[in-house]
Amino acid sequence: MKNLILALALVFGITTFAQERKMGKEDREKLTPQERVEFQVKRLTKDLDLSTKQAEQVKSLMTKKAEVRDAKKKEMETKRASGTKPTAEEREAMKTKMQDEITSLKTEMKTILTAEQYTKWEQNFEDRKDKMMEKRAEKKGNKERK
Repeated sequence: MKNLILALALVFGITTFAQERKMGKEDREKLTPQERVEFQVKRLTKDLDLSTKQAEQVKSLMTKKAEVRDAKKKEMETKRASGTKPTAEEREAMKTKMQDEITSLKTEMKTILTAEQYTKWEQNFEDRKDKMMEKRAEKKGNKERK
């Protein structure tokens, strides 16, 4: 379950800097889903120099993805509260579905962005993925030492 939430955060958590100061995890959690989308769009507009039309398209896409992510999050919290854990087959299905969603996101972003913007966005996406994997490995290392 943690893996699913982590992966969903990886896929859809394209947020880093809104202003000059970093927003901590606690700050982002206080934001409403709509505020998070606005935050993402502002950052992408700044990083990729998006046009107004592109920004609107990205906002629409991110809003749809946020709705799906929030619904899945609530579903996972319900399952966690009831104490049921996914079976190996369910986990595998979740991983496959997650990969499909990543592919879908990349395809949709490719249609919105120019080739240069898409290349930069994809590089940022991969950098964020690598950074998350490092943090995840770090956490695992700390758990094993305890």
